[in-house]
This record gives sequence, structure tokens and C-alpha cells, in this order.
Amino acid sequence: MLLKDEVEMLRRVPIFARIAPAKLKLLAFTSDRVSYKAGQILFHQGDFGDAAYVILSGTAEVLVDTPAGEIKIADVELNSIVGEIAILCDVSRTATIRATSKLEALRISKEHFLKLLADFPEMTVEIMRVLADRLNHTTTELTAARSRQSELQPAPTH
Repeated sequence: MLLKDEVEMLRRVPIFARIAPAKLKLLAFTSDRVSYKAGQILFHQGDFGDAAYVILSGTAEVLVDTPAGEIKIADVELNSIVGEIAILCDVSRTATIRATSKLEALRISKEHFLKLLADFPEMTVEIMRVLADRLNHTTTELTAARSRQSELQPAPTH
């Protein structure tokens, strides 16, 4: 794929929408284009967070290991970013990402990603929106799960 095509794809990603084309060109040039087949892992829960991934084509799923086994917590779609939490919070990966179709992504190193955030405060705001949306979704899911769990438990008898 040509560099100008990668830049155009990056412009479709909400967190990069307001960044100047010249900066996106530099980002595309300094990032790695990676491909995965359906079923391949982008990264595992617990891995060191050394990069964020922008999904250019294809889909993936977010999986979390629990005592009851692996559970799917979300789907990842075109123009999404994954892996940024480990970079921003300086923690290990919080989930496993597995391709559910042929997938193309741009792998942005931690160094380049943090530099972009420092250079473009508007990108930082978009990342906050993405994280807030995920937190809202997680809270809704947790509330629903706890509600179902309490419905299944017998009421205390006195």
C-alpha cells in the first residue's frame, strides 16, 4: 500500500482526524504495517505494552482471562485503536486481542504514540473519549451481569 493511502486510512480514525497530513505521513512512515490471519493473536493479556495498533482492515475480538476461563468482552472494528491502555498507564496488557478475520494494522511504537499525544492535545482528548466510552460500556455490562446474578440468588429468609 502506498504511503498516501495509509495517510488517508489514518485520517478515518477518529483520534487522528484533526492531525495535519504531514504529521500523519510521518506517523505512517515510522510505524509498522502488520498483517494477521483469522485466529492469530496481536498481543496477549499480561504482555509488556510496547505499541498501540490501529485497525486498518478486518476485525478482532478482545479476550480476558478469568478464573472461569477466557471470555470475550468486545469486538474491535475498522478504524479502532487497541493497546493504548498499556502504553498510557505503563502497565502490562489488560486483554488479549485476536483477529477474527484477515486483519491489517498499523503498529505504532510507544515512543511515537506518546510523542503524538504530547504534540497534539486534540488527539489526547479523542483518546480520553475512546477510553471513557469503553469504561461506560464496561460499567453497563458489569451492572447488567451483577443484576442477573442477584436475580439468580435466593432471597434471604428470616
